[in-house]
Amino acid sequence: MSDPSYLPAVEIEPELPARRSVIWLHGLGADGHDFEPVAPLLGLEPDLAVRFVFPHAPRRPVTINMGMVMPAWYDIRSPDLRRDADEAGIRESAARVRDLIDRENGRGVPCGRIVLAGFSQGGAVALHAGLRHPERLAGLLALSTYLVLEESLEHERSAENARTPLFLAHGSQDPLVAPERGEAARARLARDGYPVEWRTYPMGHEVCPEEIADVGRWLADRLASADEPQPAP
Repeated sequence: MSDPSYLPAVEIEPELPARRSVIWLHGLGADGHDFEPVAPLLGLEPDLAVRFVFPHAPRRPVTINMGMVMPAWYDIRSPDLRRDADEAGIRESAARVRDLIDRENGRGVPCGRIVLAGFSQGGAVALHAGLRHPERLAGLLALSTYLVLEESLEHERSAENARTPLFLAHGSQDPLVAPERGEAARARLARDGYPVEWRTYPMGHEVCPEEIADVGRWLADRLASADEPQPAP
């Protein structure tokens, strides 16, 4: 029986005992199964021993969708994603993601071997939580997304994750999250000194084979060089 104190999730266990983890958040209206088929397409070597965790977002009314109740990491109140952010919902979801990171720690995977990933709304929460996480993560992966609560980043950002590698990607024809929002996130994070790898693809609000291949290469590099526990200075 799953622990009700954690978000329910789809989990893919490696052949070997898990030594690394990827926590991957889906987009608005989807669920943890959405990116489950992507995991085997990433080409990660079995000896990396990567556990994939695909949590399900809580169901809540979404204003922009006429108040329909659906899986959502936070409410979206306006087509202009820069306005009227659901701060309470964002921070609640970020706290639930931190709980999942803590659970991986308890299962023997330290923060330095965890990548936090997400698509669209899930990518926004992954960036929000990861940039503020008090312990260094292996990397942050954010696809077709944007920054939320950007004005608080300056005083909330974690010094431990100030140099954590980021992979950001966007579709050049995205009709839902304008490419300009992804580019603005890239520019802001690069300006703040984060090592950002930025890619665009000729697609809409989706993923494509070329992007999956690039993500797989980036993940393999990050997880292969992920921090092992270090002795105290």
